[in-house]
Amino acid sequence: MKKLLLATLLTIISTAPFAQVTITDPWVRATVPTQHATGAFMQLSSKTGSRLVAVSSPLATTEIHEMAIQGNVMRMRQIAGLDLPAGQTVALKPGGYHVMFFDLKNQIKEGDVIPLTLVFENKDKKRETLELKVPARALTNSDAHAAHKH
Repeated sequence: MKKLLLATLLTIISTAPFAQVTITDPWVRATVPTQHATGAFMQLSSKTGSRLVAVSSPLATTEIHEMAIQGNVMRMRQIAGLDLPAGQTVALKPGGYHVMFFDLKNQIKEGDVIPLTLVFENKDKKRETLELKVPARALTNSDAHAAHKH
């Protein structure tokens, strides 16, 4: 519980009042021992309009992903970036946009704190980097489990 509280506080601190992008409710899905991929989810909002252009973590290869239905088939693919329209919240959630982790170096367990870096670019091409400490939630997280069907 202390790790989760600390991770939440660190996330709040990392989205300082001067930041153009606000991040709320970030979490990473915990894994089973032999699993080598997982996802990170959160809510993103930009005061002036921005674009998520890069993600990274020392624990894995990371990509910005989209999951969508194409011809009655659910497909997941990497996207170059994700637009954040001014004043709107964009959800990264199971079954939609998310941060994909590949080639995990270790199992991610509930309560672990995962370092994640997000890079945003505004209309003037100025970049903003936010360093997060994201809590891992159990595989059986009911909200996530219900929405995530591979």
